[in-house]
Amino acid sequence: MSCRATVWRALIALAVLAVSLFFALTTPARLGLDLRGGTRIVLEAQDSPTVRADSAAADRAMEVLRQRVDALGVAEPSLARSGEKRIVVELPGVQDPRKAAEAIGRTAQLTFHPVLGAASGPGSRPAADGSRVLADPDAPGRFLRLGPPALTGEGVKDADAALDAQSGRGWGVDLSFHGDAAKQWARVTGDAACAEPADPARRVAIVLDGRIVSAPGMQQSVACKAGIAGGSAQISGGFAAEEARELAALVKGGALPVPVTAVEQSTVGPSLGADAIRASAQAAVIGLVCTGVFIVVVYRLLGALATLALALYGLISYAAVVALGATLTLPGLAGFVLAIGIAVDANVLVFERAREEYARSAWGSPDARRPQREGSPDARTLAEGAPDALRPQAKGAPDAGALAEGSPEARRRRLKGAPDLRRPLRTGFAKAWSAVADSNVTTLLAAGLLFVFATGPVKGFGVTLAIGVLASMVSAMVITRLLAEWAVRLGAVRRRPAWTGLATVGRLRTRLERRRPQLMRHRRRWLGICGGLLLLAIGGIGVRGVEFGVEFTGGRVVQYAAERPVDADAAREAVADAGFPRAVVQTTGEKGVTVRTGELTNDQQERIRASLGEVAGKVAVERDELIGPSLGSELRTHALIALGVAVAAQLLYLTVRFRWTFATAAVAAMAQDVVLVIGLFAWLGKPVDSVFLAALLTVVGYSVNDTVVVLDRLRELRGARRKAPWPELADLAVAQTLPRTVNTGMGALFVLAALAVLGGDSLADFSIALLAGVVVGMASTVFTAMPLAVILQARHPEPQRPEIARTRSKTREGSGAVV
Repeated sequence: MSCRATVWRALIALAVLAVSLFFALTTPARLGLDLRGGTRIVLEAQDSPTVRADSAAADRAMEVLRQRVDALGVAEPSLARSGEKRIVVELPGVQDPRKAAEAIGRTAQLTFHPVLGAASGPGSRPAADGSRVLADPDAPGRFLRLGPPALTGEGVKDADAALDAQSGRGWGVDLSFHGDAAKQWARVTGDAACAEPADPARRVAIVLDGRIVSAPGMQQSVACKAGIAGGSAQISGGFAAEEARELAALVKGGALPVPVTAVEQSTVGPSLGADAIRASAQAAVIGLVCTGVFIVVVYRLLGALATLALALYGLISYAAVVALGATLTLPGLAGFVLAIGIAVDANVLVFERAREEYARSAWGSPDARRPQREGSPDARTLAEGAPDALRPQAKGAPDAGALAEGSPEARRRRLKGAPDLRRPLRTGFAKAWSAVADSNVTTLLAAGLLFVFATGPVKGFGVTLAIGVLASMVSAMVITRLLAEWAVRLGAVRRRPAWTGLATVGRLRTRLERRRPQLMRHRRRWLGICGGLLLLAIGGIGVRGVEFGVEFTGGRVVQYAAERPVDADAAREAVADAGFPRAVVQTTGEKGVTVRTGELTNDQQERIRASLGEVAGKVAVERDELIGPSLGSELRTHALIALGVAVAAQLLYLTVRFRWTFATAAVAAMAQDVVLVIGLFAWLGKPVDSVFLAALLTVVGYSVNDTVVVLDRLRELRGARRKAPWPELADLAVAQTLPRTVNTGMGALFVLAALAVLGGDSLADFSIALLAGVVVGMASTVFTAMPLAVILQARHPEPQRPEIARTRSKTREGSGAVV
């Protein structure tokens, strides 16, 4: 059975690797705009006097926008619906958001009107029949009275920009009409040709979005009542080449059925995206190397094989991203790198459990080498069911203390009577499986919430994080297992079990066995210290306040790259001279300037850019983000909902997995971690935005994951030692799981530290939030969750069920899910 299972695992692993290699080599990655540069605009449909902005109107508007974008010649544009009324437009390579918004966001209501005569002044709103008074484009200060529209843009068959070199009128737009529209055009031009040459009524006005763009007069060759036959016309108005092409695209695409407004706008320069890719790749390589070296030092041969499996995990994750067609964004790259640390967790769980099983096979119990302390429970009682029982020494066996210190006798016995390595390894994989599943469920919950509630690039973080978690399970439970089982079958390895890392206990576990910590003796002290830290964090939130990013408040943030170094005071003065004295101006590096304001138009942004250019030389826009106030309020609401749902989901999960006392302790520790991270950002004055939300939800998953591991072991110990006091069991659970917590945390810290140092400004805050979350998450498990669990269990003990308790003790023996 074992051989057949191994064959199946080998076939699955080969199939997964072959498919991954195929997609990795043949399918290019789809990069988001924040990595390749371009403009992202979110348009929201608005109600018009005649049409309600519903999903059907948004669908029609999106088709019109698609034709306009295609006519502009943008490479690989993307248009997608978001919700009922919103349309997300991504334009790679477009660096001027002002022109992009004007080109695709105009309503483009094109109408053709007969001119009734001159008017003395501007008119008010159009009449019910569409007649109106508008400014004459050929005579500044004069106005024309227009009749009802004779035809609309819907009758235009085609529109092309054309250069009229013969007449010298410059660029214009050639129009062609189809069907009844061509006849209607001939009728309106024929009526105009009947007027006298100097009469304004001899003209036909072409109106676009409430403005006369051209009002050509009928030439003498146009016969009265016959008009211009052939269904063609030309819009001439002294256009530049680019203006003529944009106008042709608007007319050809047709009018939007409803008006649209830009509620979000972001632009990223190509150099910033290239720098982000390079920095993330360097962070991934450094994090992987450091993590690999660490687990090789700790787990030796099995650690080396796990490092190879981690490299294959990277291949599988990347192939899954490109195969699914997922867009790789900057936060998505961070999620991809962070998942390396998560992938280490599964390997650590398995190896620590296998070490424990090897010690049990070699010595009868992992704690058999530790001398029994005075006042501890009866050794024979503990050896009957506890995984960490203190079994009495066999008659004639060397002294336990000498063996624990690695004496020659201990080494001789270990080599001579060493157990088969395959059994502890198989047992470790089998017993660690539910722990791996538990640890990944919490992270997948956070990734799912990010995918549902986040927007834009942060949604990509949820996607890559979820893919990374699933790929890590394949890497650890299939590939690592195959490699490890192959290695322990080798004769050289079987003769030298210390090579594998299973025969060694590890320095941390050895120290804990010699002197087990008694943390729960001072549980109220630890809770007091944690309460003090909470008050400090809440004080930061109350005194300094939480600085919400523009995504949650609305406004605009523009990051400029200057030609020469610029001082922060000089940059602030330049922005104030441009008319924005209340703008928040910060310098990043020597030549970077970031300006944050409230609502800011594109023309105002250009004014700030020009003012900065006077003190810093040529200034380029590296990143430009505009969030409307309504969208900012909506995103803020979504963030609060995401946090609430995250807490509720974790509470539901914990309630199913544990008794309510354990679940309450775990949720309290998780809430403490969230408040501490928010308080840290408040004291540091760092912005709270959607990227911070992604980090916070990841912290929630990591905190619960770490707490679940220790609580699971506490429950297992309770099943084996029904009469042991809770404080002693809690200390034992912490001591047994601490090596796993430290080793897993080190793997995550290596990756996060690399991201914080190399990730640049875009990922620095994200990495700081996760670094703080990992550290406080490990601490809160020991100093908050466990003391609370002990106190709650003492005040609300479980009901006594002797018969059921004995049955459960037998069924749970040796089936613990975690280490």
